[in-house]
Amino acid sequence: MDLGTVIDAVVLGIVEGVTEFLPVSSTAHLLLAGQLLGFKSAGGAFEVLIQFGAILALLSVYAGRIITLLKDLPRDPAARRFALGVIVAFIPAAILGALLHDFITHILFGSTIVICIMLILGGFVLLFIDRLPLPPAVFDVMRYPMRMYLGIGLFQCLALIPGVSRSGATIVGALLLGADKRSAAEFSFWLAMPTMLGAFVYDLYKNWSLIDSSAALTIGIGFVAAFVSALVVVRTFLNFVSSYGFAPFGWWRIVVGIVGLVAALVFG
Repeated sequence: MDLGTVIDAVVLGIVEGVTEFLPVSSTAHLLLAGQLLGFKSAGGAFEVLIQFGAILALLSVYAGRIITLLKDLPRDPAARRFALGVIVAFIPAAILGALLHDFITHILFGSTIVICIMLILGGFVLLFIDRLPLPPAVFDVMRYPMRMYLGIGLFQCLALIPGVSRSGATIVGALLLGADKRSAAEFSFWLAMPTMLGAFVYDLYKNWSLIDSSAALTIGIGFVAAFVSALVVVRTFLNFVSSYGFAPFGWWRIVVGIVGLVAALVFG
């Protein structure tokens, strides 16, 4: 493996880790960065497997809370209600994603222009939502009404369109349904656990035959880079949102989307 491949793997791993839990669309950033670097992996196996690094980073940060939740399930109705709420929020995108997997993977993922347009539109949505005078009614993710969990899950379905952003869709949905900014961002983490794990297992099953020993080292490097960078994001994101809101991510999406759109139209 040459130095260029190592650098590509590190860069793409960092891109995955940094963007996976931010409302900016990790899928869009990975696709655009991969095109910029000229990086290609068989069937997208590299992009699928380095996601596990980001998943592990989230699970490691939330390990204590997950263990506490699991211990409380037998005796605490609030814990059982919250666990059910996460499942309810997870189900819509899981069903729709499985049904539309091939269409999304082979059609929508192939259009750089669609991805860039969704980045830009999503950026304007974040700017608009950030400035709306939405008085929060719920501040604790464990106390969301059940209909709110379902509503957030339906919003997550929008993220099946590349460039929308899973965390962005769930955060916007939570804000519109009455959550405050911090708890909306926090619930996007909780919902990411089953959603990302489910998507990872499904994509791994689809791409297993494309993984060989020659790609293992490249994937390993990207995995470590994604884990470390995601760890930093998960530990700092909630405090950042509490202080600055979502406008910075909206502007970032718009800039990246415009640059990507111009590059796609000019260079093809």
